[in-house]
Amino acid sequence: MKVWQFSEQAYYPAFDVQGSMRVTLPQRHCDPREAQALLNRYLDEYMLADELGYNIMVNEHHASATCMSTSCMTTLAILARQTKNARLLALGIPLAHRSNPVRVAEEIAMVDVLSGGRLEVGLVKGAGYEVYMSNQQSNGFMDRFWEAHDLVVAALTNTEENFSWNGEHYHYRVVSLWPRPLQQPCPPIWMTASSAGSAAQHARLDYTCGTFLSGAVARSVFAGYRQAYLEAHGRQPSDDRLAYLALVSVANDRATAFARAEEMKAYFSTAARLEPHFSNPAGFNSVRDNVRMLQAGSAAVRPRTRDGKPLPANPTIEQYIDAGLMFVGTPDDVFAQIRQFHGEVGGFGNLLMMGQAGTLGHAETVENLTLFAREVTPRLAGLTAPSPDIRAQVFA
Repeated sequence: MKVWQFSEQAYYPAFDVQGSMRVTLPQRHCDPREAQALLNRYLDEYMLADELGYNIMVNEHHASATCMSTSCMTTLAILARQTKNARLLALGIPLAHRSNPVRVAEEIAMVDVLSGGRLEVGLVKGAGYEVYMSNQQSNGFMDRFWEAHDLVVAALTNTEENFSWNGEHYHYRVVSLWPRPLQQPCPPIWMTASSAGSAAQHARLDYTCGTFLSGAVARSVFAGYRQAYLEAHGRQPSDDRLAYLALVSVANDRATAFARAEEMKAYFSTAARLEPHFSNPAGFNSVRDNVRMLQAGSAAVRPRTRDGKPLPANPTIEQYIDAGLMFVGTPDDVFAQIRQFHGEVGGFGNLLMMGQAGTLGHAETVENLTLFAREVTPRLAGLTAPSPDIRAQVFA
């Protein structure tokens, strides 16, 4: 199993401000000097992750105290130069929020060359509230996403004459990438999924599929991916094509691990602080998805325990562990929790590990990353997925 260190690089001094953490949070609550110190601290932790043998994942969000990384590729351009061994994953680039997909392709190619071919690229839908930041239309959002996707892939994989592009949403007289990406035909592509249907679409494209903090839902996501992959490619996918994201807190004793997890838990409470009218712009989600959410009620958006019940509004650390959103405890505890979850969802080959989240400080993050790398990662190397027969029983 590959392990990827991830942090949303939050500006957590603003967490005490009342109200939304996104869109409407006034800029006066950001001290640029504090932001400078935090951003450099997060980069230091990523460099430590490289030294410890982790791969690295970054994301981006906008107008939010929960994530100061406003450009995956800016962060990864720095890390391409400062790290040596880690694979560098942008998960992800919100394509339909971008007005210039060719610029996205140029940045991908440049960072891939800078890193010596260590880049992996996640092309994602992005968050609904960010429609207001990008000033894009929410109607026809996914049509725009897929055209941008096709344009980016065409630009990255082109090795012949330059070409023009005349689509419904984008028009270019000339598309020409200098430099071209080092990895051929292009850097590996990832996408994210929260349902079997979206996972199946990624499987048909032979992309790596990641699911974030989905708990027991990951079982159906991975099953949908595997079934569609078999139908499209005539073989089962390797587990390297599947990824799961969770928060991890490990310490030599449970009390310390749980105390750190309480600090990390602020990730969940602040991410949920968004004024409702920004969360689902008209046209951003499909009619089918909106109908499903209305039929299921508000509990549908909450993570669920292993027995299918929605988590309460303010879960305990134990409840987050039971739901598969956090792995917390001693190295033995954390390995046992990952092993159990891994078996329950049918296996996956990438653990996207939030080793820093919420208000967890630098010293605690360093200890968390170091102990996990020394005591847990070696045991994950021998973790095997259930056989196809057992998977069939699990998914029945």
